Amino acid sequence: MTNSLKTYQGQCHCGAVQFEFSAPETVDVTDCNCSLCRMTGYEHVFVEEADLRFLSGRDQLVSYKFGTKTADHLFCGTCGIKPLYRPRSHPGAWSVNARCVDGLNVARRIGFDGQNWDESIGGLHKSLET
Repeated sequence: MTNSLKTYQGQCHCGAVQFEFSAPETVDVTDCNCSLCRMTGYEHVFVEEADLRFLSGRDQLVSYKFGTKTADHLFCGTCGIKPLYRPRSHPGAWSVNARCVDGLNVARRIGFDGQNWDESIGGLHKSLET
């Protein structure tokens, strides 16, 4: 059985920010326990940069950086939802919030100990490769 690509559409709550991306028909979702993901309920689907396209509202995104200031967390300036961001863990890629995309078929859920990022990042990359 092949895992062909599908085009998914996502958006923030108010619809000001809309995007689409290509990904396999079944995707891995990563649950992180860092302070921001835990507090917002963010669920990661990692997407290569070339596979994501903004349909509207890229200029509506407001940036927030904390800690190492490497990850660029992007929130809709109107409704405050974080539909996607530039993750520290995957430079040159996007993390799309699975909760902002309809119709995702989840292959597996991967836990990531974001509270201990430096010690855990190698394990996350290995989990996503298998």
